[in-house]
Amino acid sequence: MINQYVREYKIGSGSYGKVALYRNSIDGKHYAIKVRIVSVLEYVEGKWVCEGTGRACALGDETARRYLRDIVSGLSYLHAHNIVHGDIKPDNLLITRHGTVKIGDFSVSQAVEDDNDELRRSPGTPVFTAPECILGLTYHGKAADTWAVGVTLYCMILGEYPFLGDTLQDTYDRIVNNPIILPNDLNPHVKNLIQGLLLKDPKLRMTLSDVAAHSWVVGDDGPIPEYLCWCRRKRFGQESNENNTTD
Repeated sequence: MINQYVREYKIGSGSYGKVALYRNSIDGKHYAIKVRIVSVLEYVEGKWVCEGTGRACALGDETARRYLRDIVSGLSYLHAHNIVHGDIKPDNLLITRHGTVKIGDFSVSQAVEDDNDELRRSPGTPVFTAPECILGLTYHGKAADTWAVGVTLYCMILGEYPFLGDTLQDTYDRIVNNPIILPNDLNPHVKNLIQGLLLKDPKLRMTLSDVAAHSWVVGDDGPIPEYLCWCRRKRFGQESNENNTTD
């Protein structure tokens, strides 16, 4: 229902929206109403996670660790809602004036059914694409998001892309076939984390829960806070009230 208009059924749809038949509850007449969704989004007045490329643009371990915690927290929240982002990369990660990372650009995001995140379409940025997206007809969206987190961490630490080739096909070939090469002087904990995130086999790849529990990620800040989706918060609150009543 929109104000006094009661929706009855959809009449048609096109590239500019959907049209539905509504009945005016005041005069009883029918009207064709074009349905348009307006998104009101938070305005982030800040910068992107990485600006530019090259070792001089690397963020340093501590800043990268702080940013990664926010990325994992936000992406875990999305996955708890069964939403696959599909294009995690530094250009889609904004820094607020308070230094918090916000995930943006949901133009290629996809909602999945419960825990079945098997997808066919991989519309993300090529250099952040997981190898299984290149090889197979289907892939698991959450694992592909996690791969992109690994590439993003590589960029934040080293200021460059791990598998960038001269052409698109060369990039894809490197993603699928080339081992990850890391500097010998890289922090061993960071090296272990990047290697775990960039495992070619998605079944062996680290999950976001694994990342959140990693010693380098936890650091001196403790576990990453878990932000429950509203439905789980509601259910948790009901269960708490029931337990209190029982006691």
